[in-house]
Amino acid sequence: MKFLLLAMCLVLALRCGEAAVSCSTTVAELYPCVSYVVQGGAVPESCCNGIKALNSQAQTAADRQSVCRCIKSAIGGVSYTSNNLNNALSLPSKCGLSLPYKFSPSTNCDSIN
Repeated sequence: MKFLLLAMCLVLALRCGEAAVSCSTTVAELYPCVSYVVQGGAVPESCCNGIKALNSQAQTAADRQSVCRCIKSAIGGVSYTSNNLNNALSLPSKCGLSLPYKFSPSTNCDSIN
């Protein structure tokens, strides 16, 4: 379950990082999204609220790169299904956000603007 929270943040490329938002805050904000990532169905409102809050908290590329590195470190070596990844990738649009980039587990964190 810890992996799914962190993978979700990774694929969403949320604007958070150690300078603006800690990894523990990121996980706490995204915890309500776990059920959707694992099972699909309706996205909880609290999940979208957390995603929007994180998106607004970090304003710099350095913040976004920092959270990317944190999450990639945490999920290293953990397996997941394509369904989990697809559910996580769909969260921004389901929550009314349009992010200018997508994440995958192979994202180069240094290339995030």
